Amino acid sequence: MRLKDKVAIITGAASGIGEGTALLFAEEGAKVVVADRDAAGGENTVAQIRNQGGQAIFAAVDISQEADCARVVAEAVKTFGRVDILVNDAAAFVLKGLDATVEDWHRSLGTNVIGTALMSRFASEQMKKNGGGSIVNISSQSAFFAQPEFLCYSSTKAAIVHMTRLMALDLAPSKIRVNTVCPGTIVTRATLGHVAREGITLEQFEATEGGMTILGRTGVPREVAYAILFLASDEASFITAACLLVDGGRTALS
Repeated sequence: MRLKDKVAIITGAASGIGEGTALLFAEEGAKVVVADRDAAGGENTVAQIRNQGGQAIFAAVDISQEADCARVVAEAVKTFGRVDILVNDAAAFVLKGLDATVEDWHRSLGTNVIGTALMSRFASEQMKKNGGGSIVNISSQSAFFAQPEFLCYSSTKAAIVHMTRLMALDLAPSKIRVNTVCPGTIVTRATLGHVAREGITLEQFEATEGGMTILGRTGVPREVAYAILFLASDEASFITAACLLVDGGRTALS
């Protein structure tokens, strides 16, 4: 097992990539803190892990709130005794251009940028006590090319790429590695909701989005989870400040 006896906090783990990552980490021996605003979804992820014989707890969190971030890390330490890994997957999907309101910007920046920084601050304080650790931030292919009406979202995802480099530099003396994974179009429950709102079929969505990649298809959460697992594990011991695209090659064509 690649994460045996490691303690991992995964934000946004109630669904999508975060859920897939939590399940995979548990399979690899990690004790998982499922952190999310969605209590029902988070408890479902915990139940799946426990049904497979793993260890997990749910921690309610709004990562834009400093007190919430501190509390989640404290709960991890209280339950499992330490923190070794943090995956910053929680995100606000504010897909707007210059028409974005101040409230839209606060929501996007508060979760995607400030929330990532807050969780990393409190988790890294605990990692230092253990002699090191690993942080994996989740950015997006949207950090690398322009899309219409994506100003709010893409700006924050681009910020995460550079935040990763800065955090990696600052935390290296404490033996904490920081990397980022940039997913492409991944089919999740949120995707299904988007498809329904657009009035198209999933097949039409996949044909359009998949057609923009080298591999000719969209991805699934577990494919991203394996990339996160690698960067979080000791197999990536000489990798920090890196950005790993998991986008089926779409960025290469942009």
